Amino acid sequence: MLSVLKITNLALVDVLTWELGDGLVCVTGETGAGKSIIVGAIKLVLGDRADRSLVRTGTEACTVEAVFELPNVALVNEQLEAFGFEPCEDNQVVIKRVIGAKSGGKQFINCSPATLTVLKALGHFLVDLHGPHDHQSLISQDRQLNMLDAFAGSEKVRINYVEAYKKWAGLAKELEELSTSERANEQEIDLLRFQIQDIGDADPKPDEVGPLEQRHQVASNAAHLMSITGKLLNQLADSDTSVINQLADSARLIRDLQSTDPQTSEFTREFDSAQGELEEMVGSLRSYVEDLEIDPKEISEIEDRINLLETLKRKYGNTIEEVIAFRERAVAKLSKIEGRGDAIAKLESDLKKVRKAVDSKAVKLTQARRAAAPKLSRRIADHLKDLGFKRSKIEIDLVPFEFPAPQGAETVDFIFAPNPGEPSKPLRIIASSGEMARVMLAVKSALAKQDAIPLLVFDEIDANVGGEIASAVGAKMSELAKNHQVISITHLPQVAALADGHCVVEKEFASNRTRSRLQTIDGNDRIAELARMLGGDAKSAKAHAKSLLGK
Repeated sequence: MLSVLKITNLALVDVLTWELGDGLVCVTGETGAGKSIIVGAIKLVLGDRADRSLVRTGTEACTVEAVFELPNVALVNEQLEAFGFEPCEDNQVVIKRVIGAKSGGKQFINCSPATLTVLKALGHFLVDLHGPHDHQSLISQDRQLNMLDAFAGSEKVRINYVEAYKKWAGLAKELEELSTSERANEQEIDLLRFQIQDIGDADPKPDEVGPLEQRHQVASNAAHLMSITGKLLNQLADSDTSVINQLADSARLIRDLQSTDPQTSEFTREFDSAQGELEEMVGSLRSYVEDLEIDPKEISEIEDRINLLETLKRKYGNTIEEVIAFRERAVAKLSKIEGRGDAIAKLESDLKKVRKAVDSKAVKLTQARRAAAPKLSRRIADHLKDLGFKRSKIEIDLVPFEFPAPQGAETVDFIFAPNPGEPSKPLRIIASSGEMARVMLAVKSALAKQDAIPLLVFDEIDANVGGEIASAVGAKMSELAKNHQVISITHLPQVAALADGHCVVEKEFASNRTRSRLQTIDGNDRIAELARMLGGDAKSAKAHAKSLLGK
């Protein structure tokens, strides 16, 4: 459920921290008091685009924070992980939205930056919001089909069908591409063959560039390197004053020292070791000089190889690895084109086999839907009767497709006749928002146990109803609140009287500023608010309010 909603500097609200309970929570107040700000804040949390004019005058930014407590966090975690977020801890998800008065906005999920796309995707699993126009979601045939499948308990059957359908659709797409877009002409085949041979003749190796460049650098600088090495050998060994000749005199002195004082034998060993390492180094330098031959032909060959590899990279990829991968793809594509007839025949055969599996699974899904449709329509009809549609008629029609579709072998249409003697029409073409709001509530009531979304928000969907219908609307919301947390923004005292928690929004003027505030009420304050909503004589209104609460 939504446990905390904190709003800062949004429209008429300066600071509001709302701690909600479970069950049915009603929000009431005078027209214009700021009840819509509550719904607006929730919509911002769900990823709706923000209007900067909502930022409270004189402030730099507004902030909305929402804390959701989730008894079953698996679906939300699955969505978070799909977008690269860490899973929720302690079954809690915290969403924060910041809208700047001049700068852009920011949004966060569990303190990590997020996009509006992620908020919207996550919101589908957290909140189902219905307002004067939000019931439009009910007229979507895809949404109706999802409702029917949830009621039928056929989610697993549908998953099995979707897996088979995706495989079939993938093969069909591959066949289409091979039959149409892959109609290669001789020019394309010639190009592929040239590319394959061009790379193949060069036979590039992934690890040859580094050693080649190093060898080219040495060969190009051979004269300079020989000069340096010659000077070094002259200093170390080849001149009368070389280091090694001087060390011979040092060696005699070291041995005289040892013969006089045997304790200095360690110096002799260290000197001999150093002298041996120096002579070994001189030998290595002489070998190095012998290998430093200036061969113009070798330099030319190395430069040609480097230039060839660079040309390949310019044509086929940024690295030798990418060039090799390009050739592998070209070989595969050429093979596919040249063996196109065999590939088409195999795809057609595979497609027939997979289509049989799709049709078989579609039959099971259709059977589940056909069995559930009349049961769901009867259940919705029962709820509609409670909501004032005493003689209405609602049916769920399955409309078959000519070919398999992602959602099955058929779509669905909820057909509704609110009054006897009138023709039944699909819900999607019924214009009355009042009727649609009550139909939506009936559908939600019928699917209360199958609906996995934890929070339902009703924004004045009870407008234009009263009397017994108002009481019935309240009763339906109260019943829904047994399986969900329900927030209702309402003008109906019959609805508010049934709430588990009652909050009132009021405007106040202080320090030359108007602000909206929300407070939870009970006892006499609640009676007074219900009496205000009922209107009429204060004494009789209070008595009526007490009566509603008593019921």
